[in-house]
Amino acid sequence: MNWSKVLILLLVLPALAQAQAERWLDPRCTVLDISKNGPFIQDADGALLAVTGKMLHKSTDAGKTWSPASPEIASGLNMEHVGHVGQMLRTREKAIVITYLNFDDYTFKWNDEKNEPDPSCKLELWSVRSIDGGKTWIDNQQLLAGYNADYMGFIQTSKGRLVATVEHLDPDLKRWVVCSFISDDDGKTWRRGNWIDLGGRGHHDGAVEPMAVELKDGRLMMLIRTNLDQFWRAYSDDGLYWRTIEPSGIDASSAPGWLTRLQSGRLVLVWNRLNSERKGEWEKSSGPSTAETPASWHREELSIAFSDDDGKTWSKPTLIAYQDGGQFSYPYILERAPGELWVFTRYTYGPEGKQAPFLALSVDETDLPAK
Repeated sequence: MNWSKVLILLLVLPALAQAQAERWLDPRCTVLDISKNGPFIQDADGALLAVTGKMLHKSTDAGKTWSPASPEIASGLNMEHVGHVGQMLRTREKAIVITYLNFDDYTFKWNDEKNEPDPSCKLELWSVRSIDGGKTWIDNQQLLAGYNADYMGFIQTSKGRLVATVEHLDPDLKRWVVCSFISDDDGKTWRRGNWIDLGGRGHHDGAVEPMAVELKDGRLMMLIRTNLDQFWRAYSDDGLYWRTIEPSGIDASSAPGWLTRLQSGRLVLVWNRLNSERKGEWEKSSGPSTAETPASWHREELSIAFSDDDGKTWSKPTLIAYQDGGQFSYPYILERAPGELWVFTRYTYGPEGKQAPFLALSVDETDLPAK
């Protein structure tokens, strides 16, 4: 046996394994020096606002440091929790409105034997607002009781209506359904729309984690995570009632994306595709209580695509980041300046499920997709 070659292998193989485990970023992307991963409100002067703990904090140095900008907002607020557990925006009337999952008395239990949620499950959806720039907070109220989870849609339409698209665990159906809430008075009062139900059974089955965007004709489009190999989409004339529900044709794993309209007028979507661009078809799986239909849980790669026709067609997806054996998922996008996209992930794991620093990168819209 050549012991010198063995020694070289012992020294080199760990280094190769480490290199393979490192994250890869598209060279057109720039890593951001920022300590938070959203959601953000951006002031006209370029300052960023984000919730840390139960307070609104402000950064005037592009997110490197943060200082308190408000008193405690609400006791159950915990937007630093992994995932998209709250969204916020500044309305045209300058109100700051936050919709959030209330972690007071948070409980989740699933009965695997019966394949149903325990009656004690609780994670309520609430909203709160400020009309003085965050100095005080008012109208803290419950929107939806029971158990609710991550959601990605919270926008103000061209007519001024606030629309939040959310998910809800239905204890009778034993799966997730989605709906929207609307407000025409800057978050003071709210109304709930109809349920969207795509069937299934299990603690990760049904219609999940919706996104929303306003189209150029005034309608709204919702994209919904499913276990059906693609996002489903729904359309609404008013943001309240959704009566056209169909497959979107956008292949996707069982993971959410982030959808928004850019100042250029284009739509941008960042998400985890159904299969790996580098490794091919992704094996599908499903536990006995997870979902009825086996699904791809591919989250190693993060892709981006653009649409010039309100989602009818999309550019060829561009792979912007991957982490072998890990996850770049639950993305978030901030258009920091016209065409300057800041992309983050809120579920970020390395190999063997070890939590890793979140992805934070900047990329120019005009540099993508790949030429």
